[in-house]
Amino acid sequence: MQTKFCESMWRFTFYLGIFIYAIRHLWVSPWMWNTRLCWENYPFQHQSPQQFNHYVAELAFYWSLMFSQFTDIKRKDFFIMLVHHLATIVLITFSYANNMLRAGTLVMCVHDASDIFLEAAKLANYAKYQRLCDGLFVVFSISFFIARLVIFPFWIIHSVLIESWEIAGPYQAWWLFNGLLLVLQTLHVIWFYLIARIAIKAIFKGKVEKDDRSDIESSSDDDIHSNSKHPCQTSGTTTNQNGENHDH
Repeated sequence: MQTKFCESMWRFTFYLGIFIYAIRHLWVSPWMWNTRLCWENYPFQHQSPQQFNHYVAELAFYWSLMFSQFTDIKRKDFFIMLVHHLATIVLITFSYANNMLRAGTLVMCVHDASDIFLEAAKLANYAKYQRLCDGLFVVFSISFFIARLVIFPFWIIHSVLIESWEIAGPYQAWWLFNGLLLVLQTLHVIWFYLIARIAIKAIFKGKVEKDDRSDIESSSDDDIHSNSKHPCQTSGTTTNQNGENHDH
């Protein structure tokens, strides 16, 4: 239990810190409010120090999740998370190589938003604060739905899929980027189905009971399994995610 608490505390600290950092530099960026500007004069766009730092931190974090997954407490969604981490790492690497920094930072910021609440719910669970855990998990479910099933597909994927084609044309690796984003979106739909089942039980039965994705001992007699990234590890992760998450 102590080991799991430390794992979640590390992820919670990262997601919270990187989300605050991302919001600070994205809030004053015009392309956050008008995604068509992500492709203005693409690929000849200036790279700011904030974008570089954001990318380096996220890439290092997801590589650490990739390797630590083999030494952390075993989860039932191990292979799903492995696919998520691989897709995220490839997306971050190739989006940087193709100077898609504006869209890339938006993707990472959206993924990190909900993962904060997932890891907070886990911490409350490990600390035996069941009521707080249930409340945080419901908040996580709502934030996951808004971030990954509304903002991500209808705002960001739409921009990368449609607006980029209209403004910049079929740029290099267009099919790869959009294919990987759609893979992540498919994982989000699967994860949200599992998350919603737990959230509904938390609302109508008064406690989080069981999530078939991963192992987390509950402070009650029942098991609570709540790892998504990157989803809900973020997911779902992402909690990355996620995964992670975390994110992407």
